[in-house]
Amino acid sequence: MRRVLFDPDIPSRRKFYPLALSRPVWELRCGITSLREKLIKQTGATDVAYFVPQHMAAAYKARTEYRVNDASALQGDDLFLVNARVKAHALDQVDRKGQSRCAVTSDGEPMYLWLRQQDAAAVNTSSIESLFETARKKLPTAQQDLLAWKYTWDIVLASPHEIIDDFKALGRSGIEGAVEQPNAIRGSAKDVYIARGVKIHPMVVIDAENGPVYLDEDVQVHPFTRIEGPCFVGKKSWLLGPKCREGNSIGPNCRVGGEVEESIIHAFSNKYHDGFLGHAYVGEWVNLGALTTNSDLKNDYGNVEISLDGKSKIDTGSVKVGALIGDHTKTSIGTLFNSGAYVGAMSLIMATGSPLQKYIPEFSWLLDGVVTKGFGRGKLYETATTAMSRRKMQFSDAERTMWDAIFEMTAPQRDEAIKRGRRQMGMGK
Repeated sequence: MRRVLFDPDIPSRRKFYPLALSRPVWELRCGITSLREKLIKQTGATDVAYFVPQHMAAAYKARTEYRVNDASALQGDDLFLVNARVKAHALDQVDRKGQSRCAVTSDGEPMYLWLRQQDAAAVNTSSIESLFETARKKLPTAQQDLLAWKYTWDIVLASPHEIIDDFKALGRSGIEGAVEQPNAIRGSAKDVYIARGVKIHPMVVIDAENGPVYLDEDVQVHPFTRIEGPCFVGKKSWLLGPKCREGNSIGPNCRVGGEVEESIIHAFSNKYHDGFLGHAYVGEWVNLGALTTNSDLKNDYGNVEISLDGKSKIDTGSVKVGALIGDHTKTSIGTLFNSGAYVGAMSLIMATGSPLQKYIPEFSWLLDGVVTKGFGRGKLYETATTAMSRRKMQFSDAERTMWDAIFEMTAPQRDEAIKRGRRQMGMGK
């Protein structure tokens, strides 16, 4: 059986912006592993294919060994196709045997498709869109609202619990790296895993009393760091004396200082200096300047609201939600984000001394609290190229093409914000 993960290019993908602009939803991390790793493990997959929005296909193909947007993967075997939003444990409800069938949500979004090879002739497998279109007509189709991720902040809020579950599933504990004395490990040693190549300097506290701590290979932990479980720190990340409160999933290849709580930080991002990051989701290649801080709690303790388009507000249902920060965004020293801030990818943010507006579109140059065109996307690409070269990585032609497409996709929100900014500055339209 071939497992196929699909991330349909439909309006509901915006619910996972700005992070899902530049990656499939299944590449979002929750706990120690990504949603993709959880889905693949749950289905016992060894033969996998991916279908992603076309604008990111070439860039994503460079990141994986499996086929991407290749219609030939829809032929020659039994197929089990799963929507990127489906929670892995929800697949326990799915019978992956018996007759071919399709399941859709109440609003028609496909959740999964089980297709036996002998039934393939009944449907059109020339593309994944054609496959689902014909499957609904030719195969038994039922409404089935499987448990699924709805918004990025749902992933943030679930991550601490997922760290605990992932730690148990991985089944690793003990000290393989170097731990210099004096140090303190609180809680059960069975709830701590320090992988080979890890270097823990003196005067470090690892507190596993309320959850496990997993430090992956070649992590460095500098003096006066406190790590509270549940916590995961990915390969080659450095902890530079932070207060790592509970529930963090960091790295790989990150640099983290200050205070961090219940946040997810993707690869190659830096929060090197002091400042608070709480209940936040940070993409790749982000640099948070010294004292950059986000609020994750309103003064009236009410539910945090987020705008994903600069217009309508969504009640998160939680009193604690921080910032959503897209890939390649950079902040100046002293930047202050409101609770539930949307910070678009490929943006440069200058502090104002006050909390910034809650919606900042992609490719923004935010100056004096006003969204401007700045020096344009070419300069932003130069910054991305420089930042990546410092880690011996390349801003590839495929990535540039993907970001060009994202620039066009996000133009309406950005253009409106720029017009509004011009009016604020008394420059007319």
